[in-house]
Amino acid sequence: MSRSTGSASRSENGPVIRPATIGDAAGCRDVYAPYVRETTVTFEDEVPTVDEFAARISRALDRYDWLVAELDGRIAGYAYAGPVKERAAYAWSCEVSVYVDPDARGNGLGRALYRELFTRLEGLGFRRMLAIITLPNEPSVGMHRALGFREAGRLERIGFKHGRWLDVTWMQADLGPDPAAPPTARPGHRSPGHQGPPGHRPPPG
Repeated sequence: MSRSTGSASRSENGPVIRPATIGDAAGCRDVYAPYVRETTVTFEDEVPTVDEFAARISRALDRYDWLVAELDGRIAGYAYAGPVKERAAYAWSCEVSVYVDPDARGNGLGRALYRELFTRLEGLGFRRMLAIITLPNEPSVGMHRALGFREAGRLERIGFKHGRWLDVTWMQADLGPDPAAPPTARPGHRSPGHQGPPGHRPPPG
């Protein structure tokens, strides 16, 4: 069952980043739909239903996090984390994704969402992040590099969409002050009462 993990501050001058609720499913789906229909950014070829999006948000909030960015009262982007693999040894790693409404791109919203998400994931005890990017996509690769990701591998012709074979790159980043130190506890939300950092208006840039 999903839950809120903080409260957002109100601002009339810029985006507000806050924890998602299942009530945000329709807004997140509206952001995501053009990527499914018109691009190869995602390998999905059918837009999920609102109910399916609500279930995805609920699953993410059970152990990871899902954030939304609001502009002028509507959802303009979102970022979330999920499992890399189901095997126990992967527990300290997570896959991260960010989507921004095409009309809101170019204002640093994706980076702001990611920075807040990374802060929360580190607080939850995660140590490794993985981003999977369809190629070519230099803006996304460049953004991830700027946020500390490095290219960890490439899969060639691994997907087929819109009439062509697609390569993907796997990019990896560390969380925490000492990436090599052994973990002290399993990561993730500790209890239904877990409180993450509150939502906020990010600084410009």
